[in-house]
Amino acid sequence: MSKALNAYRVLDFTHVLSGPIATNFLTLLGADVIKVESGAGDTMRNYGGGRGNEGMGPSFVSVNSGKRSMVLDLKSEAGLEVARRLIAKADVVVENFRPGVIERLGLGYEVCRKIKPDIIFCSVSGFGQSGPLKFNPAIDQIIQSMSGLMNLSGEPGSPPIRVGFPVVDTYTGLLAAFAMVAALLQRERSGEGQHIDVAMFDASMVMMISVLGPFLVAGEKPAKQGNRGYSMSPTADTFPTARGSITLGAVRQEQFEGLCQVIGRADLVADPRFADRKLRFQNGQALQAEVTREFMKGPAEEWERRLNDAGVAAGVVRNLDEAIALEHFNERGLKLPMTVPGMDGASMQVLNAGFRYAHSAPGVDRPPPRLGEHTREILEELGYGPHEMEAILAKPEKGARKEVKK
Repeated sequence: MSKALNAYRVLDFTHVLSGPIATNFLTLLGADVIKVESGAGDTMRNYGGGRGNEGMGPSFVSVNSGKRSMVLDLKSEAGLEVARRLIAKADVVVENFRPGVIERLGLGYEVCRKIKPDIIFCSVSGFGQSGPLKFNPAIDQIIQSMSGLMNLSGEPGSPPIRVGFPVVDTYTGLLAAFAMVAALLQRERSGEGQHIDVAMFDASMVMMISVLGPFLVAGEKPAKQGNRGYSMSPTADTFPTARGSITLGAVRQEQFEGLCQVIGRADLVADPRFADRKLRFQNGQALQAEVTREFMKGPAEEWERRLNDAGVAAGVVRNLDEAIALEHFNERGLKLPMTVPGMDGASMQVLNAGFRYAHSAPGVDRPPPRLGEHTREILEELGYGPHEMEAILAKPEKGARKEVKK
């Protein structure tokens, strides 16, 4: 059987991270994603050090494998005409320019809808296509700052700190991908297209539903709680051991009893200070001291094995390289082998979708595209002849058209 989005064509005007992450998920599900780039290419092609070179930076490779790249000058009439022909054959158009830019280029939703009435058009931006902040420039850490996210992590009283990776970009891309797939399903039923407006700020709020939800419902203001779990149980925290650290998730009574059994401290169950969840919370510091004392008698990996065998959630605090070295990581099909032109060693892996199907599974088997690699191929698909292609591919004269600000 074919993949979920086979035969769907996506016209991708996105760059950097949130937009390319969104279209990466569509690619993994089988869509033909045409990445439209300027002559300079996506910024991420040359972002970061390490193994990236020749326009194949590691961040670019990780979210653009399997796509096709086409270079178009959208400030020229010839380039716009190609874009219009592409839109006529597309199911989805995705862009993540600042609000108003795609309209000034002449390729906004209303124009696209006239070309293809049932088009799915997705706009990804910092603050959305409406509202008083819509023209504000935004990157991941700005949204982390403004959304309240930076005041959720750390110990009580500690200064604001960002999550250590572009978490808002990542979640925004995933939310946009979900919205586009849902809109395609809606179109199958109604025959109508859709304009999707995805904002990083909005996405960050949805991502924080576990703390923002209770605040909206009951006015419960979240506070920094360090490594303490959502339950705030003193045995849902991170503890030092004889070698390494371990995080526990012993929340329910039976989990607490299982923990005490594993660490050889059944007496703690009978201790009146720890008789129930409320008392354990009130006497949390004393309980944690007792647990830590026992954990210091063995290494974190040994405690992890013993606790999990007893049905108590526990995990060693690992570095990223240690996490992906786990046999479980390989068994889950999270890595896709990839041969990437221009990269040292050429053979490597990229991440899969993070979910599994019984058949027709997500994945890609084509490398990320070199800048403009498929331009001629796509022009031929659109019916352009050799002479027309040469005219389109000719570099524009300097100053031929005023640049559109992004």
